Amino acid sequence: MLAAVRAELTKILTLRVTWIVTGGILALHLLVNVANLGHFSTAVAGITPDGLIELFAGRPRPAHRAIVDLQVAASLQMGLFLPGLAAVLAGQEFRAHQLGRSLLAVPRRGVLITAKTVAVAAYLLFVSVLIAGISTAVLYVAVRDWDPGVVVSGAALLGQARFLAFAVLWGLVGYAVTLIARSTLIGVVASVALIAVTMTQVLAGLAPALDALFPLSAGRNLLLNPEENRLTAGPAHALAVLLLWPLLTVAVAGLLLHRRDAR
Repeated sequence: MLAAVRAELTKILTLRVTWIVTGGILALHLLVNVANLGHFSTAVAGITPDGLIELFAGRPRPAHRAIVDLQVAASLQMGLFLPGLAAVLAGQEFRAHQLGRSLLAVPRRGVLITAKTVAVAAYLLFVSVLIAGISTAVLYVAVRDWDPGVVVSGAALLGQARFLAFAVLWGLVGYAVTLIARSTLIGVVASVALIAVTMTQVLAGLAPALDALFPLSAGRNLLLNPEENRLTAGPAHALAVLLLWPLLTVAVAGLLLHRRDAR
């Protein structure tokens, strides 16, 4: 198993498209955060003596909580792209009969799907750590003359740990859908559809219990402050939903891999 995981990680790391998509995501994240750095710094400079900050005009909030929430939300924003990255990684198996060659190297299909899943999860974790690091570094620049420890406080670290869990589990959904459909395009389109369900907030207004069952909604419920955002479930429910989506979709992908011809 370990040898199969190492082989799958090596395959991921030697694909040019891996670094192109990863570089694009990280560059966009850095660009967006740096573009907002001036606004963040101005807001921090205006923190009142009683510790209130206005990140948005007319909405004063306790500074420490608001900065931690902003730090986590910045990471969540870029986490939206991770299923697309995972879909690209999974889709490489269906180019030039790569899947058949993988099965020749690892004939036991259960071992193969497990190794692939672990390798993709490990790479998603790596990218997610970089995303969280960029969010933390940019906000550190904004708060370093006020309270630089806020971005590495217990609340901030817990928030980023929750983001890492969300990012890996959410990314694996795009990976599994791609394996099921045997198409990178379908994996990306399905990921965009899941994002649209949550971001439009239509379902959240009409059927909150149903909205809470979607993975990105679960991510919001896990990561965002319920006092500042309209959420549809608590963090425990959200984590359960996030665990079930990749478990079920990867299980279906594994079952189909057993039943289909390798091509």
